Amino acid sequence: MAKTQDITEGAKRFLSDLGYACLCEFTLSNDRRVDVIGLNKKGEIYIIEIKSGLEDFRSDQKWPEYLDFCDYFAFAVDEDFPQDILPQNQGLIIADRFEGVCIREAHFNKLNGSRRKSITLKFARIAAQRLELGSDKV
Repeated sequence: MAKTQDITEGAKRFLSDLGYACLCEFTLSNDRRVDVIGLNKKGEIYIIEIKSGLEDFRSDQKWPEYLDFCDYFAFAVDEDFPQDILPQNQGLIIADRFEGVCIREAHFNKLNGSRRKSITLKFARIAAQRLELGSDKV
């Protein structure tokens, strides 16, 4: 669990350095829960899927269902992860608890306007609820 938390912290720092506000464990309208989602000033949405090891990647293949809900998508792994098994057409971030470094840029895939509005409103509501409750997860 500590490895996942460390990668998550680095992924959040990566997004924050790019000007994104971040939330963890965000549920999409298709009932899939993303590990990290970011929203920037332009309203662009970036989703990061955290993978702590090879078995984690092999056992969880829900990530393609996230692609219709973001402008950018990337995997975040630690430096020991076998990078060659990850899809080459998706972004890649190497992360630890201190930082995230982009190894492969995520491709821009413009999100549908009505879906962007829906996700942005939900992002705002969840962020406000978490602030009120003093939690990163609601």
